[in-house]
Amino acid sequence: MKVHFIAIGGSAMHNLAIALHKKGFEVTGSDDVIFEPSVSRLAKHGLLPKEYGWYPDKITSDLDAVILGMHARPDNPELLAAQQAGLKTYSYPEYIYEQSKDKLRVVIGGSHGKTSITSMILHALQSAGKAFDYLVGAQLDGFDTMVGLSDAPLMIIEGDEYLSSPIDRRPKFHLYRANLAVISGIAWDHINVFPTFENYIEQFAKFIGTMEPNGTLFYAGNDEVLKKVIADDDSTIQKFAYNAPAYQVNDGITSVLIDGSEYELQIFGEHNLFNLEAARNICNQLGIATNDFYNSMRTFKGAARRLELLGKGYSTNIYKDFAHSPSKLKATIHAVKTQFPERKLVACMELHTFSSLNKNFLGEYAGCMDEADTAIIFIHSETFFHKKMQPYEESFVRSTIKRQDLIYFDQPEKLKEYLEQQKLTGTNLLLMSSGNFGGLDLTALTEKVLS
Repeated sequence: MKVHFIAIGGSAMHNLAIALHKKGFEVTGSDDVIFEPSVSRLAKHGLLPKEYGWYPDKITSDLDAVILGMHARPDNPELLAAQQAGLKTYSYPEYIYEQSKDKLRVVIGGSHGKTSITSMILHALQSAGKAFDYLVGAQLDGFDTMVGLSDAPLMIIEGDEYLSSPIDRRPKFHLYRANLAVISGIAWDHINVFPTFENYIEQFAKFIGTMEPNGTLFYAGNDEVLKKVIADDDSTIQKFAYNAPAYQVNDGITSVLIDGSEYELQIFGEHNLFNLEAARNICNQLGIATNDFYNSMRTFKGAARRLELLGKGYSTNIYKDFAHSPSKLKATIHAVKTQFPERKLVACMELHTFSSLNKNFLGEYAGCMDEADTAIIFIHSETFFHKKMQPYEESFVRSTIKRQDLIYFDQPEKLKEYLEQQKLTGTNLLLMSSGNFGGLDLTALTEKVLS
């Protein structure tokens, strides 16, 4: 098979390219700009384009497929050439389905927890020695790529609700046709695509409708919006609610209590316990017994940037987390506060996504940082320019977030200086963003703060 990628440098795209290359496909690709770690990873496998840019002459009649990434535009010269030549052009999720249409497909959907639940399932399957393919939204310990393709009869897919491609406006998870599925919860996100909460909710109702007949769906039993979606659904699939298992916290360590056994975990937080139960239900369906599942979870460290411990001192832990939407932000802060109730918490949130920077959406963050003893908002001054959005003043952030003692920074150097000056004895630091805090070296920052 010969496959060409338009916008090969994307996080998901370059991982799929590498996975197909490992499977024996002949892979080529183009992009106008590629960043690390995509550059190094593509170069390692001989897939890095020799020159950046778009070259219609790469679109040849012997291509079996063209895969289009979200970074490309609808008028991309290579896309136009592929369409003119009548070549089969796939969006990223369409091609994932193409590779898995004869497999049992497990799709993990929801506004939060998708990556963590998917990662837990992969960890348990790997521990059990089962063969599987996968698509996950973070780099995991024990996995070279975020996509794995083989002849396995099973594929585990993290089901993102964002758009499939510049010319396919369907949410990705509508295209996978799940046999088994999870919806972890519904909390409004992607306002640039789904302008109302009702429109956003509708995507999850449609997702249920895309499941294969006789499919099975597990859903979070603590989400009132989701429960209404389930109640209104008239499909014939089986639907089961899940809740957090029994647990205890001793000296900052969470243990699950099941059938008289205690399973000590490396992860923590009520939201992660819900994630754990979602993963356990799926793994039971795949033939992994409950005790085997929880035994495997003893060694699960979590996905990258999901409450990832950067460093710790005698009475200080420093975490980074991918939290960027209001529901994720609130759950992550609550997790750290309840895990270490005797410690204060400094919580720093970077507003970085299109939704979080939207003036009409910013009010959704009001109250989300109330549990933090010190709340910091960071918006890099260059972000609005890069995203071509209208900037707003610090005063607007303060009045909208509704916290009088909010600390605000728009320069990474000022944020760094402030954090390095803090005496964090008996205090945890939580850094939350889907960005990179204006390029701050968080490892070096952690070492400086702890010293």
